[in-house]
Amino acid sequence: MPSSPPGYAFRGPGLDRSELLRERPDDLRARWTAARVLVVDTDGNARFPEAAGGCGFCLGADLAGELPDAASFLGLGEEGAWFALPHESLPEPLPGRMDLRSAATEWPARDAAALAEARALLHWQQRNRFCGGCGHALALGKGGWCARCTQCGLEHYPRTDPAIIVAVTDGERLLLGRQATWPKGRWSVLAGFVEPGESLEQAVAREVMEEAGIPVLECQYAASQPWPFPAALMIGFQAQGLPLEPSVSDELEQARWFSADELDSAVATGEVKLSPVLSISRWLIDEWRAQARARREAAPAG
Repeated sequence: MPSSPPGYAFRGPGLDRSELLRERPDDLRARWTAARVLVVDTDGNARFPEAAGGCGFCLGADLAGELPDAASFLGLGEEGAWFALPHESLPEPLPGRMDLRSAATEWPARDAAALAEARALLHWQQRNRFCGGCGHALALGKGGWCARCTQCGLEHYPRTDPAIIVAVTDGERLLLGRQATWPKGRWSVLAGFVEPGESLEQAVAREVMEEAGIPVLECQYAASQPWPFPAALMIGFQAQGLPLEPSVSDELEQARWFSADELDSAVATGEVKLSPVLSISRWLIDEWRAQARARREAAPAG
C-alpha cells in the first residue's frame, strides 16, 4: 500500500458533480449568470481574458446573457456552479491561454481538476457528433453528459479508456522502460491500455510481458489518476516480477532493472530523467524509491 498520500495532479477533491442537476435545465439556467465557466479550445487549452490574470475562468454573465446551448455543467463548488464552454462557440476569441499540464502545476488543485473534467468532456463531444448505430446527428442533453440520436433514440455517454501503469520490482530492483520517441534519458514505469474482456490484473501481466518479457507473479492496486490526454484513466499497481533479463518488443526501445542506488545516481547525474511530478508514473517511482530507502535504513549495520 502507498506509504504517503498521492502527490500528483488531478488527485484531490474535485467539484461536486451533482448529477441530479443535469436533469434540471431550469435550475442550470438560473445558475449561469453567477457561474464560473472554463472555456476550452479544440487543443484542450483553457482560454480566458487577459484581465483574468492567472485565474483561468470566466463568469457566465461576462460571456452570455443566458445559458448557451453549447455549455456543459461540470458541477458545484463552494462558490456556485461551474460550466464548460467550447471556445469556438464564442463570437470573439479570448486571448489568454493555459494548457492543462501547466494548469496542473500553477492552478489550485480543485481548479486544475475542473479543467481536466472540462477538457475530457468537450473532447468527447467534439468527436461524437453522429450516432454509431445509424449515423444520424446527435443532440446533447443532461447538461452535456448525454448525446441522444435524433433518429433512432440511441443514447451515447462519455467514455473513459482504462489503462494500467505498474511499478514492477524483483524485490531489489525496479523495472523501467523508455520509448524511442521520448526525450533523451527519459525512463518510466510500464503502462498500457486494458483490452476488452480483460481484468486489470490480467492487463498488468500481459503488458509487462509484451513490453519487457518479464512474468508478473502478483500485483496490488496502488492508486489512480484521471489522464485526460484525451480520455484515459491511469490505474496504478505495484507488482512482483521474476528477476529475468528484460526483452523488449517494438513498443519499447529499452527496458532495464535499476537498483535504488543505480537509479539515485543516474537521476543525480542527469543520465536518467524521470516522468514529471504531475504524473502517477513519477509517484509510483518515488514510492518505490522511498520504500527502498526505508529498507536500507532499517537494515542492521555491518
